[in-house]
Amino acid sequence: MENRDPLLLRVRLSGPLRGRCRVPGDKSISHRALLFAALCDGPVQIDGLGSGGDNASTARALRALGVSISLDADQALVEGVGVRGLREAARPIDCGNSGTSIRLLTGLVAGQPFTTSLEGDASLTRRPMRRLATPLRQMGARVEGRMPVDRPDEIYPPLVIEGGHLKGIRALLPVASAQLKSALVLAGLQADGPTEIVEPGLSRDHTERMLRHLGAPLFADPAARTVRVDPAGWNGRLHAAPMVVPGDLSSAAFVIVAALIVPGSDVTVEGVGLNPTRSGVIDALLAMGADLTVEITGQAMGEPFGTVRARAGRLRGTRIAGELALRSIDEVPALAMAAAVAEGETDLADLRELRVKESDRISALARELGRAGVGVKELPDGLRITGLAGTGTGPRAALAGGLVEPRHDHRIAMSGAILGLVADAETLIPTDEIGTSFPTFADVLRGLGAAL
Repeated sequence: MENRDPLLLRVRLSGPLRGRCRVPGDKSISHRALLFAALCDGPVQIDGLGSGGDNASTARALRALGVSISLDADQALVEGVGVRGLREAARPIDCGNSGTSIRLLTGLVAGQPFTTSLEGDASLTRRPMRRLATPLRQMGARVEGRMPVDRPDEIYPPLVIEGGHLKGIRALLPVASAQLKSALVLAGLQADGPTEIVEPGLSRDHTERMLRHLGAPLFADPAARTVRVDPAGWNGRLHAAPMVVPGDLSSAAFVIVAALIVPGSDVTVEGVGLNPTRSGVIDALLAMGADLTVEITGQAMGEPFGTVRARAGRLRGTRIAGELALRSIDEVPALAMAAAVAEGETDLADLRELRVKESDRISALARELGRAGVGVKELPDGLRITGLAGTGTGPRAALAGGLVEPRHDHRIAMSGAILGLVADAETLIPTDEIGTSFPTFADVLRGLGAAL
């Protein structure tokens, strides 16, 4: 087959970004909306669904498990089959590039009386799965995966899950992970006896909010970082209720940072999710001196949403670590671009999990910042970035353009594009990966006046 050259997004030094915009539906909530709707006791209408490739992977997987899903732009109609209504897939299920899909599906099918094979692309097959397989095995499922010769203590996709009768356990998670927690919640809903999940930190709580909204027997204690699922006395039914997905804050973060670093910009993002376990990026940018106005305007499925207004100005370096790093882990690529043009140094720490995302994001960000001429030091669990004296009212050191290498990582691609808006030479970004989470990325920025 003839090789196809990737489509390139060309980004140039931009004038001010102005206006109001919306971003696609929250990717994390969209995954859960599809999965939980499939387990409801009737049809569920979903509005605002994310249209990226990862959410399409979850929809495709559920269809393979016997769930009827009709998609139309950002709307979906899911014919819920109930917790016990799934059927065995005829062939291995392709999860594409989506770590959320494969982890949550693993927890779901672990309680089903059949065998399921889950696979994905080259990037997904490098994602570690033992931390999920171990508690599911303790619950009674059989979970097998690929075991490389150089990592006999780890397993990777493709996975084979032989589900069936599960028993509840108390699981102490090695890392704070919403994907891992959510997978065990789904398994716990199908187990005999309570399942208690304890995290070392408080990860995002979309699963807890949404499942409680649907009537699941789930109890959360954020102070103790504990979630408990106890099916005793539960009728096994989730209420079929309409769902509304707010805009994705992780996607909005790139638009917000673009507005903060392009001189003269004033941008408002509407309808974006503002869940406090997820909004660390807002707090991190405020710590950098960002001119942000945040207003909560409503709530859906227990999820607050609202507007974020961002105006360009000077940013200063800061330290982002600990709980703040956990609450902004998916937005670190955008934060790194803000740090690139800030005054002074920014330390990004406690981010070892970024080594096992779609790419090694720590190395990828160090590579791309270095290409652009930004001072950066790669650390085992993060980055130290020396900013180029800020933007807005003062002079800005020169930033180089060039070719961004996303290496199958959508957030690295978008980061390169944002930095390209303040670079002195043209920046080129392969666009294949951007559709994973933000297929309208270029259109939204163009609509605000960006030079793309």
